[in-house]
Amino acid sequence: MTDQSFGSFLELGGITFCSWQISRVKNIKAVRSMERKDDESPQGQITHILLDFLEVAITSVVFHKGIYPSGAFERRRYMNLVVHKAKHPELHDYIHSAVNGLFSFVEKGLVDRVAVIFFGSDGTPLERYIFKLQVNQAYGSKVDENDLVFSLRSFLVKLSVSKAVSSLLPKDCRWEITAYFRALPQASASKDSELWIPTDTKQWHQPPLITPVKSMNSEPLGLQLYLEHHSLSDPKGQSEAVHVS
Repeated sequence: MTDQSFGSFLELGGITFCSWQISRVKNIKAVRSMERKDDESPQGQITHILLDFLEVAITSVVFHKGIYPSGAFERRRYMNLVVHKAKHPELHDYIHSAVNGLFSFVEKGLVDRVAVIFFGSDGTPLERYIFKLQVNQAYGSKVDENDLVFSLRSFLVKLSVSKAVSSLLPKDCRWEITAYFRALPQASASKDSELWIPTDTKQWHQPPLITPVKSMNSEPLGLQLYLEHHSLSDPKGQSEAVHVS
């Protein structure tokens, strides 16, 4: 994968907004600090836990798809599970910065879905891992971090076995992290929104097949994880989804 294949995207109403390329990813990292505050709102607490989880989950997806050598990752413990962390600096910074850059948007309930999308050589999507999320904006109680972590832990367990229902990818595929917004934030309302610039991205030729992986629905947070694959009625999609022997 070249540097140009690393790009974080926002999409609304057919218009896609893209972050800076990997060469500028450290600028994103400098804007958003993930340090917790003593007087943080329940939504902020939920978002911290959720984004910590998403960073690990996205890294797990990329690891399990096998598009990088195993040496690009290292084992670590998280939520009392053995997971993988990106060891390559640019790969780690891309995932970490893309997730951190969504903090204020997730906290305010603006983000509907975060996706890891794998593309063929012509830019057509081959497979998407979708995290559909809902941070309860009316939740005002103290966040029970242990309960929330326990619920999110089960998603990582499911991810580790989801390889059986996912597609094998061609060697020349690329991938990106995409966030779909319920409403596009105004540039004047958040400095983070200034990080995104317009770009184009291809969509499915036909409605995709959907495979549910895991879901939870608690009072502070709702989360669903599912896979989107090429439709069996999409001959173009099938020809592009070449299996690697």
